[in-house]
Amino acid sequence: MNEQVTTLGTAGYGVSQQERNRVLRNTYWLLALSLLPTVLGAWLGVATGITRSLTGFTGLLVFMGGAFGFMYAIEKTKHSAAGVPVLLGFTFFMGLMLSRMIGMILGFSNGTQLIMTAFAGTAGIFFVMAMLATVIKRDLSGMGKFLFVGALVLMVGGIINVFVGSSAGMMAISMLAIGIFSAYMLYDLKQIIDGGETNYISATLALYLDLFNVFQSLLALLGIMGGERD
Repeated sequence: MNEQVTTLGTAGYGVSQQERNRVLRNTYWLLALSLLPTVLGAWLGVATGITRSLTGFTGLLVFMGGAFGFMYAIEKTKHSAAGVPVLLGFTFFMGLMLSRMIGMILGFSNGTQLIMTAFAGTAGIFFVMAMLATVIKRDLSGMGKFLFVGALVLMVGGIINVFVGSSAGMMAISMLAIGIFSAYMLYDLKQIIDGGETNYISATLALYLDLFNVFQSLLALLGIMGGERD
């Protein structure tokens, strides 16, 4: 009789190595797949201009309502067959919401270059965090509460800046967001590797939000600092 070896991670999660590897593998596949609806949503938004009017409080209300509505639905369906389609619907929505910023960046003569730079920077950060997550043996579960507080502060600052419209405020928020969500990336990956997260749909959602926020913040910074007009 073959016995499945169950190991305890640094955080003490009793999850087999085989199960951890399965969750990590499925998460990476679903994360890659989730980028396709994001690109489609962004392209549709830029091509049709459907999100161009979503500014100020209206834009904030649509984004927050849609995002939290989808996240609630994902939480409710993550153990069923509907979980993946709901997640992909969420990523399409997020791409649609991102299209307004992408449209603005494409208004610069070097807009395409800025988008590719933000994409490469996000991919680079993800690669570094993935490598760190595999070599760090220390339990990072304690980071969660500090990162959550940081994300809340960031959200409040972002909401205030929607009405203030300060470029300096946007730069500060973007730099802070890159730091917080890069750390969140490491935290979320470590949770999967240590067996703290065993649902690949939840894991994908967490990593997708990390990547989305880092990319959006990098793009905003590049647009403010490096955008060139003809």
